[in-house]
Amino acid sequence: MRTELEPASLQRLFLFESLDEAQLAWIAEHADVVDASAGEDVCREGDPARCFWVLCDGEIAVIRTVRGDDVEVSRSARPGTYGGATEAYVEGEDLRYKHTLRACADSRFLAIPARDWGAKLREWFPLAMHLVEGLAVGMQRSSTAIGERERLLALGSLSAGLTHELNNPAAAAIRATESLRDRVAGMRHKLAMLASGKLDGAVVAQLVELQEEAVLGVATAPELTAMQTSDAEDELGDWLDEREVGGAWDLAAVLVAGGLDAEWLGKVERTVPEGTLGAAVRWIAYAVETETLMGEITDATARIGTLVNAARQYSQLDRAPYQASDLRVLLKSTVTMLSRKLEGITLVKEFDPDLPQVPCFPAELNQVWTNIIDNACSAMDGAGTLTIRTRRESDTAVVEIADTGPGIPAEVRPRIFEPFFTTKDVGEGTGLGLDISWRIVVSKHHGDIRVHTSPAGTTFEIRLPLG
Repeated sequence: MRTELEPASLQRLFLFESLDEAQLAWIAEHADVVDASAGEDVCREGDPARCFWVLCDGEIAVIRTVRGDDVEVSRSARPGTYGGATEAYVEGEDLRYKHTLRACADSRFLAIPARDWGAKLREWFPLAMHLVEGLAVGMQRSSTAIGERERLLALGSLSAGLTHELNNPAAAAIRATESLRDRVAGMRHKLAMLASGKLDGAVVAQLVELQEEAVLGVATAPELTAMQTSDAEDELGDWLDEREVGGAWDLAAVLVAGGLDAEWLGKVERTVPEGTLGAAVRWIAYAVETETLMGEITDATARIGTLVNAARQYSQLDRAPYQASDLRVLLKSTVTMLSRKLEGITLVKEFDPDLPQVPCFPAELNQVWTNIIDNACSAMDGAGTLTIRTRRESDTAVVEIADTGPGIPAEVRPRIFEPFFTTKDVGEGTGLGLDISWRIVVSKHHGDIRVHTSPAGTTFEIRLPLG
């Protein structure tokens, strides 16, 4: 049985509070009252848009489907909140729901047939509907084009930074590999000379033991200052020069870097026959340099692995869209991806080691960090201090991103989260970064973004619920 509506009762809904009696009567005649249980969908994204839905009582969530997963965009318990066929006034369109409406508690709705509702809106507000229709279509096209450009700009910036970071260790590994090939060849040649008959088996065996001792000592070689290194090389160079070892000063640099000194080389001198010290020292130097080069290759490839892992953490491509995540890991991966933009800027990280994991969409939070850090780098113009802190306040995780830039002007501050508003020069900004960040944190994670600014700098405070 259809529930009869009193036109006057509709005015308590903010959406209808300015309509006249005839308009309210039309809505009361054409709308149905629909009850929905908690968790029930009153309309599904992609289905034909048959009704315009208005919340009377309860609570409603707007859901969008992203890569097959339901993502909550907003939530409201305010009577008069609406959804469903929100573009019913657009003529000639095959209207489909662009979102899902889900009851978060037992709720009651008005369901107004979309086609009738659209026709009545055009009749009641002809000029307004022309303007709104043009605005809706224009904004959709503009948002799509600029959103794609924003993503491409961000991807290009991150790709350039990642390529720059990968190039350094890759080039180091290539250089070390080329040098390693020469050193191994030289070591084979010197070993052939040593074993050509001048040394008996027992001496060769002792020399091999000394070589192993020297190689093992490379990893634990003490860190010397520039002055200490120079003094050690002078001392060792003089020692080798006195014994007429060719290339004494080049050998001294290699041996000192491996942690060897004149006292240790004395053991080699006492082991080999007269006239073979130079070949023996050079053979050991080749082994030391080979070990050093292999260490460089290991460091370079480890750096590449770290960067690839950071990129995977940043993109979250191999992880569930919604999961409990360590904010410190997300922040570190974002900083790694933006390392090129941070050149010349002092980075300070103050992470709370006891901060629990936060249930979130990690890839989207990485976009928040990216937008805010990118703005901070621009504000500081490549010189200053960027401080990133995490802490816990009761049941909330707090992330602070602070810069030492000139601050946000008072006349600009109220507008920074507006879509398409930017203070950057033409071609440098789209005005979507902070708007996207606000929607991700506030609408999607039910958190908050606060901004504290002064001429000494700006701090963005992102607050996320822990449960």
